[in-house]
Formats: sequence, C-alpha cells, structure tokens
Amino acid sequence: MTPGARPAHSLPNTVHAELDQALAAVDAELDRRYPGDPGDRQPVHTVYVPADRYTADTPADWGRAALALLDQHAPDAASFAAAVGAPAGPAEGAEAAEQYARVRAKLADEPVEDLRIDFEDGFAPRPAAEEEAVAADAAHQLAAAVAGGQAPPFAGIRCQSLEAAVRDRAVRVLDVFLSTLLSHGPLPAGLRLTLPKVSHPGQATAMAGLCAALERALGLPEGRLRFEIQVETPAAVLGPDGTATVARLLDATEGRLTGLHYGTFDYSAALGISAAHQAPDHPAADHAKAVMQLAAAGTGVRLSDGSTQVLPVGPPERVRAAWHTHHRLVTRALARGYYQGWDMHPGHLPTRYAAVYAFYRAGLPDAAGRLADYAAGTQGALLDEPATARALAGFLLRGLRCGALAAAEVTGRTGLTLERVTEYAAPRPASGAR
Repeated sequence: MTPGARPAHSLPNTVHAELDQALAAVDAELDRRYPGDPGDRQPVHTVYVPADRYTADTPADWGRAALALLDQHAPDAASFAAAVGAPAGPAEGAEAAEQYARVRAKLADEPVEDLRIDFEDGFAPRPAAEEEAVAADAAHQLAAAVAGGQAPPFAGIRCQSLEAAVRDRAVRVLDVFLSTLLSHGPLPAGLRLTLPKVSHPGQATAMAGLCAALERALGLPEGRLRFEIQVETPAAVLGPDGTATVARLLDATEGRLTGLHYGTFDYSAALGISAAHQAPDHPAADHAKAVMQLAAAGTGVRLSDGSTQVLPVGPPERVRAAWHTHHRLVTRALARGYYQGWDMHPGHLPTRYAAVYAFYRAGLPDAAGRLADYAAGTQGALLDEPATARALAGFLLRGLRCGALAAAEVTGRTGLTLERVTEYAAPRPASGAR
C-alpha cells in the first residue's frame, strides 16, 4: 500500500451500527454488573466487639492495650522483627525500625480502622427490652465518638441473621440502632452494616428490602443503607443445584452489597473440620475465598478474610508464637488479594499493621519502577500490559491509604502525580470505546 493512502474497507458502514444495536443490551449489562472498584479507601481490617462492651473509648482502649503488649514483649524494632519472623540484617534492620515506628504511631493515632459492634455471636441472647437498650446505648456511644473525633473511619453493627429463629431480633436491633443514631444527626459516612450467616439469595433480597423499608421510615435517601454479607455457610458458596450461590447473592442485593466477608469458624465447623484445624489458611477456606473472589471480581464488591482464634496472650513464648502466626496469615492473605481481615483481640493490631506495612513497603520499589517504565513507554525487565499497570497503580494507592507509604515516596519513585497514578488505577474508556 502506498504510504499515506487510506486503507481499504470491505464492510459497509451499516455493520458498525448493527453491531452497536445488537450489543447495546450486553454493553449495558456489563456496565451494570462490572463497574470496577469504587477507588475509595478500604479498611485493612475489621475489629468486632460485643455490643454490651462497646463504648466510645473502645478503639483507643484497644490501641493502648496493643502498645502495652508491645512494650512488654517487643519493646524495640529488633525484638518485634524476631517475634514475627522478619529477616535480620543491616538493610532489614533499617526497614524494621521504620515499620516499627509506623506501627506504634498507628496504634497511638488510629488503632482501629473499622469497628463492628456485635449483636450476633459475641452477644448472648437476652430479653428484647434489654437488647434494644443495648442497641440504643451503642448508637449513643458511636454518635459521641463521631462528635468527639474518636470514631474509626468505618464503624457499624453486625446484627443477627435473617434466619427464622433470630429474624425479629435482627430487625429490632437495626431499627433501634439506626433510629437512635439519627437522633444525633446525619448517619456517619463510614457506617457499615453486616449481615451474617446468609445461606440463600432470598435472604439477601430480604435484607435489601429491609434497608429500603428503614430508609422510608427514617426519611433517608434511597440507597443510603448498604451492607456486607458474611459467607459462613457452605450453602452460601455452593447451592443445592451446583451453582455458586455467592455469585447469585450479588444480584439479589439490588446494588446494596459492599462486601463479602469470610467467616472462618462457622464455615469450617459446618464442613466438619475439627476445631484445631479451623484456620484462614485451611484448603477449605482457600476454596471458599477463591469462589468469593471470582464472584466479586470487577463488581466493586470488596472481599475480607476471616480471623484467627490464636490470641497473643499468656507467657512470652506464646505471645510471640501467636504474633508469628497472625503476621504469616495476614501476609498470606495480602498476597492472595484479600486486603482486609477480621481481628479479634488488641494483640492482633501490631501484627496486622506490621504485615500490611511490610507488604506495601517491600513491594514499593518494584511496583513504582514498573509503573514508571510503563508510563514512559520504556520496556524494563518485564513487559507490562494495561491490566498490570492498573494493578501496579492500585497497589500503590492501597499502600498510601493505609499509611504504609508516603505520597512523596510514590510520586518520587514513579515520576507521576497522584492524580496520574489514580488514572492508571481506574482508566477511563478510550475515546469512542464503550
């Protein structure tokens, strides 16, 4: 072909319009189902406390308890690094000191990122009037924490499930908690509602309907109330017809679902796994979370790992062993794309943040360097594609949002503004594309 000549086309122009028309419904369906990650902050963990033990001071109390445990069992960076099994050496020592300082600062300033006031397994059944009084007091305490600047960025309640035996309790607690919280002013921006033990899409639909009813009764805008689902039963993963129930849950929630949280112990027990082997890294847990991950991919619904029951309490060797286990489990989850997990004890906070910070700080040079090469159009040792660039930018933004990385580190190493990094993490369709 002569240079500059226009390439020949065989198809008539009408074919393009016909394809657009034929695929219009498919395009709309894909846009609806797979909007992508919302791009805002996701907490690195969820702490849950029994509702009758929650006060506005709970997060600060957890932070103080975690710092006291560090002071007792790992008063410096070297001893903490040894406890969690981090590599030792001159170079590692400098980074260990940096991470240790960051962990202590986090425990002092923002020890809890996401708090769930528990009205389910951690809250023993009691008369309705007493339960409602606890729900009202929890709302008063949360409102006081918000007003006083003590509240975590995200907080809310885990109600009972919508199974027949406890359904009434779930509805009453949600009603009282939200009504009381609203009496203090607008709902907190980071409000979270968690629905446990979902086994059927109909329960998810019912929860969406309950949220809509509460919005009407409380004068809230439509869609204001959204919720998470805890995947704690085998039926939530695999239905009786052999289909992945968890994928059907997303449709059943009518756009109100924000997260899928794995429930380690209920799920494991339902499969007959002995108590000694109920853990987030059991093969059965890996299978369930892989199905959750597949179902949620691209939908904007976020995943959370479960918790470990191994607590850092008792003699020093037991505390250090529990820390080592928790640090390993958090690191393992991060590598598998589960960026959030549940923590059961103040002693889990040091290793949660240590593992999270180590993950992002260790990955910073490679992720920033590869994104810089991609943005410059130069090929390094790896040939990265747009999807990988999106993952690299997303990694850096997650590290920024949790406090593992500083903005100057990201911009300095990539040569990009944060706005540009954000564009790579959530690219807009090219001109003329869907």
